[in-house]
Amino acid sequence: MIVLDILHGTASQRVHRVLATGAPAGTVTIGRSPTSTIVITDFHLSGDHAQISLVGEHYVFRDLRSTNGSAIERDGRRIPVDAAARWELALVDGDTLLLGNPADPVQVSVRIGDEADDDLGDRLIASRSIMDLPAVADQIEGSPADALRVYKALQPLGSRLEPAEVIEACVSATFELLHRATHVAILLRSEADKDRFALAVSRERPGSEPRPPGADAVRASRAVLRRVLSDRAAVLTANAQEALSSESILGGQILSILAVPLWRGEDVIGLIQADNRASAGMFVEGDLETALLLAAQASLAIDNATLVQRLRVAEERSRGENVYLKRKEQKIKFDNIIGESPAMKSVIAQLDKVIDTRATVCIEGETGTGKELIAAGIHHQSQRADKMFVAQNCAALPENLLESELFGHKRGAFTSADSDKKGLFEIADGGTLFLDEMGEMPMTLQAKLLRVLQEGTIRPVGATAEKQVDVRIVCATNRDLAAEVEKGRFRQDLYYRLMVFPIKLPPLRDRREDIPLLCAHFLKRHAEEYRVELPGFTQDALEALASYNWPGNIRELENEIQRLVIQAETGHWIEITDLSPRLRKIEGTVTRIAPKQGTLKEMMDQVERWLITEALRDHGNNKTKTAVTLGITREGLHKKLAKFGV
Repeated sequence: MIVLDILHGTASQRVHRVLATGAPAGTVTIGRSPTSTIVITDFHLSGDHAQISLVGEHYVFRDLRSTNGSAIERDGRRIPVDAAARWELALVDGDTLLLGNPADPVQVSVRIGDEADDDLGDRLIASRSIMDLPAVADQIEGSPADALRVYKALQPLGSRLEPAEVIEACVSATFELLHRATHVAILLRSEADKDRFALAVSRERPGSEPRPPGADAVRASRAVLRRVLSDRAAVLTANAQEALSSESILGGQILSILAVPLWRGEDVIGLIQADNRASAGMFVEGDLETALLLAAQASLAIDNATLVQRLRVAEERSRGENVYLKRKEQKIKFDNIIGESPAMKSVIAQLDKVIDTRATVCIEGETGTGKELIAAGIHHQSQRADKMFVAQNCAALPENLLESELFGHKRGAFTSADSDKKGLFEIADGGTLFLDEMGEMPMTLQAKLLRVLQEGTIRPVGATAEKQVDVRIVCATNRDLAAEVEKGRFRQDLYYRLMVFPIKLPPLRDRREDIPLLCAHFLKRHAEEYRVELPGFTQDALEALASYNWPGNIRELENEIQRLVIQAETGHWIEITDLSPRLRKIEGTVTRIAPKQGTLKEMMDQVERWLITEALRDHGNNKTKTAVTLGITREGLHKKLAKFGV
């Protein structure tokens, strides 16, 4: 369909809606002549000034060699259609025709679309606004028989809480109340796109005649949907098959349509469409009023079911979040922190002094030294233990996501913010927030964190008001923050706020006395996890573990023990040969080899023999590679092997 609206010009009819089949060969003429399809009497137009024809899938505008010519305004440009330029041009939706005098032309807007998008016109038999609902209800109540029939049909809607069950109950109620309905379709508005309506269900009346070959089960008419949305009213159209030539109507062989909106307050959230495809028994106005009552109850039932579904999703999400947070809330006491070395005893002594203060604690130490474990210990030993302990790695998220994660955001604050979200500061209100990798926090967020420390207030992303929070900050870093301040990568004022009570965790190489205790602890934990029984470590293996420098600290040690447990066999001691190759190539080799007492030469021979044996093991007995690793020739290696009987 093409709709021509005369914006500026003299004509008795301003709007002309023309179907593709509405004129001979799909052509309409425009001019001053009374025989023109669209008569515009402005003197500067020719009698037969122009015509519009359907050519294939396009409407083509032709100037009929008029005296003053024509033009088309498109996207702010004026395109001439006359003898000097062109005689014809394909139209697009949104064009404006400029006809006749270029200084003061007749202006005609062009809208091109499916005829089903047009107004229903004389196809509309009746319409009842949802504002008429109270009067309709009073009318039904005046007839006890009708009221009882409607009550029984609508009663199942009140007992359904699942959206799918509610929709099926709506279909059943529609068939029960509208005896002439042969097909029912329900459309619901998309939550993601408010202008889009999707088909939720389509049903034929149970026991109806089989559909003719090629006939659709049910398809909603866009013309009907458009009218329902614009008028917020129930509509009844008749003789649809003859009056509407749209695909949606012809495909279903519909003879009459009754459509009623589903609404939530001022918003239309869906549509119930009942079709009559029988040759007799058209819908009547009484059906329209009954359908309006049905829609009122169906709207409420669908809205309630949707709300219940959202509450269930929110409850499940909250349950998952609580489980996650509870897992992180395992009660940790200082006496459960493993360490008997002087270095660790000094750390524990410092922690005892700070647990019940409001002082901000900054835990410094290399990666893997257990900073989060210490932070959790501070929380669970303090008076805040009954509140949340929440941890966030500042290096794990980009700046915009980290800001939202920490401070929360309001719905609509950015593209994907489809709901309000609490930040970690709110979640940890009354408790402790642990910020790991503090040195990685962007400078802009450092300023916001400083305000929280100074004022105790936060402002979610997109919010206009601030919120008061009571959160203790414990941070950790493996960087030298003082050096970062000097380089301009960390705010000096924030540095002094964080360094109220700094605690330095020693690396594992500075507390080697604790390695056997840690090994035993991790061995027990992972043996229980993997359900294997292991008696422990051999002395050689334990000495090798204690002699290694552990650049990854406790985390690296635990990973090594976990690997050993996975590959170990039940009942077997973990030996030095089970350790990773990097642990067998370490300083302190003489200590681990423990050569038997003898002359210096005898003890050196024992050490040399062990080194050669280990090198061969590492290279799968490949003598060439072993010789290269040891820095000797292959012949030299053969001599040593013969010497040691290897």
